[in-house]
Amino acid sequence: MTKWINRLNQTKYNKKRIRRLMRLLGISSVIRRKRKGYKKSTPQITAENVLDRKFEADAPNQKWLTDVTEFKIIGSTQKVYLSAIIDLFDNSIVSYMMGTSNNNPLVFKTFDKAIEENPGAKPLVHSDRGYRYTSKHFKHKLDKIEATQSMSRVGRCIDNGPMEGFWGTLKSEMYYLNQFHSKKNLEQAIHEYIIFYNNERFQEKLKDLTPIEYRNQALTS
Repeated sequence: MTKWINRLNQTKYNKKRIRRLMRLLGISSVIRRKRKGYKKSTPQITAENVLDRKFEADAPNQKWLTDVTEFKIIGSTQKVYLSAIIDLFDNSIVSYMMGTSNNNPLVFKTFDKAIEENPGAKPLVHSDRGYRYTSKHFKHKLDKIEATQSMSRVGRCIDNGPMEGFWGTLKSEMYYLNQFHSKKNLEQAIHEYIIFYNNERFQEKLKDLTPIEYRNQALTS
């Protein structure tokens, strides 16, 4: 909130002042909900935790994290699954896809889209050990572009921490604050939030720039 106010108004208020004013106005942040436990799967292919919680990158497309999360629709048994890839250099979402099934095509299309939009990229790609990422077909896609595969240890969600953090941010700032009764409205809200996150949400880690501002700055320097 402090970054937002200072950027929009060209001011230099400190965090303590903004926190005090928020308390007076009865404004508070949204608390993130706890994530469900890890589900075991039988992998075809596994990889070491090459990333090893080194969540920094020196350049765009050096380290990508990926995962899938689910969203429920009120009054329906149907769910929306969101697959995304985040770049550790600028925290930008470089690719995402939505679908009604948590399956291989959803993950494969997300990866193909990321490569299409970042030709020549040969990143370290880190994921959990879900069946989509341990499949031979996914490994083939990585090998084809000479990418390095890395996987979280069993039951260690923190090994994919920044990706989990993005899910928490998206859900606490958008999903939990609204009620969605249709797939169309939910998917539109997710799409609009990711655009906002990439292009308008300032981040302290990025010197108070947005992910795309920080990314473009690096790509043009």
